Amino acid sequence: MLVEIRNLAKSYTRGGQAVPVLADITLDIEAGDFIALMGPSGSGKTTLLNLIAGIDKPDSGTLRVGGVDIAALGEAELADWRAAHVGFIFQFYNLMPVLTAYENVELPLMLAPLSRAERRARVELVLSVVGLTDRMKHYPNELSGGQQQRVAIARAVVADPTIIVADEPTGDLDRVSAADILAMLQRLNRELGKTIIMVTHDANAARAARSLLHLEKGELLVSP
Repeated sequence: MLVEIRNLAKSYTRGGQAVPVLADITLDIEAGDFIALMGPSGSGKTTLLNLIAGIDKPDSGTLRVGGVDIAALGEAELADWRAAHVGFIFQFYNLMPVLTAYENVELPLMLAPLSRAERRARVELVLSVVGLTDRMKHYPNELSGGQQQRVAIARAVVADPTIIVADEPTGDLDRVSAADILAMLQRLNRELGKTIIMVTHDANAARAARSLLHLEKGELLVSP
């Protein structure tokens, strides 16, 4: 089992009071799965995604990814773990505006023990996979929203991560571009075996996944 979550709980402090966000979450995710995580605003979807990605830490419970108890890692160890194992895709792309598409995709590799030629080979490969070989020298403001999200996907997979986490990846796209991005995620999952965990409010987007999970008021409901 790739992800093993047991009795996970998380709360935040607001106005001096603890506000529970997740309660007693237990979940297994197999390698190669594509999960859509749905629920109303405030249900804890993004919080759970951030915990799995090692962006945040739980208050209690255990969270193991690839056999590693990431909740027990120190901040420096956690940063190294994220860089090696997690690819991020965000709703608003989070591309560096002063860098070209090529340079944005290359960023996760800059601290890796790779030569310049090896980095170039990887970047050009993933840009070809997302169909942007002819746009690699363009800056984000010269690309459409759908093209920017393709760059973000290329950046997410270039370091060959264990897990891809996607937070509303189609939320800022028109219907055609959204369908294109979802098809690309399905291809990464089916052809390359990438494990994907996607938060979405869109039922159409959720149907692209293999499995569907619902969060309601911090509790996990598994859809049939």
